[in-house]
Amino acid sequence: MTVHFIGAGPGAADLITVRGRDLIAASPVCLYAGSLVPAALLDACPPGARKVDTASLTLDEIVAELVAAHEAGHDVARLHSGDPSIFSAMAEQMRRLDAAGVPYDVTPGVPAFAAAAASLGRELTVPGVGQTLILTRVTGQATPMPAGEDLATLAASRAVLVLHLAVQRIDDVAAALTPFYGADCPAAVVAYASRDDEVVLRGTLATIATQVAEAAVKRTAVIVVGRTLTATEFPDSHLYSAARTR
Repeated sequence: MTVHFIGAGPGAADLITVRGRDLIAASPVCLYAGSLVPAALLDACPPGARKVDTASLTLDEIVAELVAAHEAGHDVARLHSGDPSIFSAMAEQMRRLDAAGVPYDVTPGVPAFAAAAASLGRELTVPGVGQTLILTRVTGQATPMPAGEDLATLAASRAVLVLHLAVQRIDDVAAALTPFYGADCPAAVVAYASRDDEVVLRGTLATIATQVAEAAVKRTAVIVVGRTLTATEFPDSHLYSAARTR
């Protein structure tokens, strides 16, 4: 049988793909991170499904659940918040499933940065202002960042930056980016994007850390930094230009 890695989206239960919802409904076993995946998604599980909250489990315990379900002939819906292609710890599970001979597939989901951009009402790539988006994080209690992926190196590009798992270090982030982007560079923090308790903060690198502290935002947030956040004067794209040959 198959383990289905499914992007559960950023938080709102209806921001899941039709394919993802259908796979949940067809899988007798569902593993999910209770602290991140909306509980309402579990309503799609078939009657009698085994539902396992992985929030308190180790990697080995999670893989043991996946292998046991496979050996019992059950498909598994393995829910990851956002999109599993980034910061999901899916790769290490896949590596162990490969070793165990357990097949799997992946269904993408709405990533947190996309939900944050929607809440901000902004396109993150704007003609003549910013056409590059960097998704990254900072070194903290998680695994160390690889060489050459420190904030100073990435910030030298002056591309739009989206930082995950970094809001608790917003002071350090703002200080590291200011020499490259300027203190007046627009910055935003979106916590719990798409949820009922969503928090949206808009400011600059000079003000955003204070705003985060005042709002007591400490987790489940993304930081967005870049001039496209407030750009109003920019050329129209070539996509719909009358000069374009169609």
